[in-house]
Amino acid sequence: MVACILSTDGNSSSDFKSNTTASTAFSLSSWQLALWAVAYLFLILVALTGNITVIWIILAHKRMQTVTNYFIVNLALADTCMATFNVTFNFVYASHNIWYFGQAFCHSQNFFPVTAMFVSIYSMMVIAVDRYMAIIHPFQPRLSTRHTKVVIGAIWLVASGLAFPQFLYSTVTVDEGVTKCIVDWPEDGEDKVLVYHLTVIILTYFLPLVVIPVTYSIMGVTLWRQVVPGHPLVRVQQRPKHIAAKKRFVKTMVVVMVTFSICWLPYHLYFILGTFRQDIYCHKFIQQVYLALFWLAMSSTTYNPIIYCCLNQRFRSGFRLAFRCCPWVTPPDEDKLELFQSQSLLMTIHKNHTKMSLSVRKASFPETPKE
Repeated sequence: MVACILSTDGNSSSDFKSNTTASTAFSLSSWQLALWAVAYLFLILVALTGNITVIWIILAHKRMQTVTNYFIVNLALADTCMATFNVTFNFVYASHNIWYFGQAFCHSQNFFPVTAMFVSIYSMMVIAVDRYMAIIHPFQPRLSTRHTKVVIGAIWLVASGLAFPQFLYSTVTVDEGVTKCIVDWPEDGEDKVLVYHLTVIILTYFLPLVVIPVTYSIMGVTLWRQVVPGHPLVRVQQRPKHIAAKKRFVKTMVVVMVTFSICWLPYHLYFILGTFRQDIYCHKFIQQVYLALFWLAMSSTTYNPIIYCCLNQRFRSGFRLAFRCCPWVTPPDEDKLELFQSQSLLMTIHKNHTKMSLSVRKASFPETPKE
């Protein structure tokens, strides 16, 4: 292992340098530190505001409490944990190359990021599988609320187990008078550590990003061909509306998945490259590179609420209601109907509206008298 490493970082399973200590101190100028601080502060505020609002929209409105939305809550909760427990501490650590936060936060610094990333990507994967079953196999049994909670609990349990080795071996050490938070792996287990890191990268990035595109591709082909199976009693005029709603949802989650993969790919490649070329950590510019790649990866926690707001009418209504105290936000009456009215009442209103339309049509075009 080389001695000149920017900073030990436990926020990704791909951190192959975390069993070493750094002897080369990197420092930022005052104006550089100020710019990076503003960028990271903006990221944290947007992530916390957006994800907490998403959680409120779903949990505070009965109509939003569906199986899919429970997994979206899980995804938003993971992103909130990432922004709360990882971004701030790791930014200070990477910008100063000194650990100020003690032993307890050193454990969380290495534990929460792997856990939150696993929960995020597997929540997306479960949403994809659930939508696949709903669209391709609509007559198969769906997940109940109870089973959904069990799946969410299992995701967090597996994620915690996967991150536990980094929690266990995290320690604070002093190297040449500089305090470091490192993952002090056993010296006789280098091969096992390498296998562990590769396993976590595969499980938290590459495997889900194979399963998710395949499921959404099948759903997309099925929906755009408009061959979705349906109950024969469903009226023909209602089928295009259901298909259009499913198309919008598929588009939304595809954008979420693509955004996540783009944000995290450079970060993973950075550490994979460092495994084979450890001398890259000795370059002075590597601190700026790391801060940029880490900001891009952490920015994935901010985009999902924006995507929901732009592509989903109910979330857009929820955001307008949540920020109605702002002078530039004026939610229309339809927003309350969108979130508070039950589905059965809306269907009744739709049926009555359809009957009235048919009555008007008959009145406008009287029947021709029979001979």
